Amino acid sequence: MKKKILIGVVVLVVALALGFVYLNYRNRTLSPPGKTELTANGLTVSIPYSRPSVRGRLIFGSEEQGALQPYGKYWRLGANESTELTVNKDFLFNDQPMKAGTYRMYAVPAANEFDIALNSELGKWGAMEPDYSLDVLHTKVPTEHLSSPVEQYTITLIEADGGIDAVFEWSDVKFVVPIKAQ
Repeated sequence: MKKKILIGVVVLVVALALGFVYLNYRNRTLSPPGKTELTANGLTVSIPYSRPSVRGRLIFGSEEQGALQPYGKYWRLGANESTELTVNKDFLFNDQPMKAGTYRMYAVPAANEFDIALNSELGKWGAMEPDYSLDVLHTKVPTEHLSSPVEQYTITLIEADGGIDAVFEWSDVKFVVPIKAQ
């Protein structure tokens, strides 16, 4: 009897492990990892993130419209793990001073602007909302509506006047966060 129970437990553990591997692989193929990094104007900026696709869905909008990312709700700025920003020296993030280091980055979208936050909580799964008491910065950036939609979420770092611009594009929305050395 003990042998049958042991075999049953082993089969269950193996089935659960295989299920986890499959779901993890499926998530990674639907939203593959991406990373953007740039050194310019004395700064090195790095942003690892995951890249979901539109796949015919309404991305930004109201809950009533059935948007994947409703206005006024937490968004991890990607998929899978939390999106993180690493900067090698003290910097200005949209003209607000920050210390060098790594931060969890998230947003709360609205129709014409996004509230972008930096948070000191790292290493968490992105779908889980952060501990908001660990937010170290909030800033608002205007959005631009694109005439040619972007299918796969993309973050690009480009050299800009005295710093680096982080350009976020997905669906028909684009916004830019300037990052400059202090």
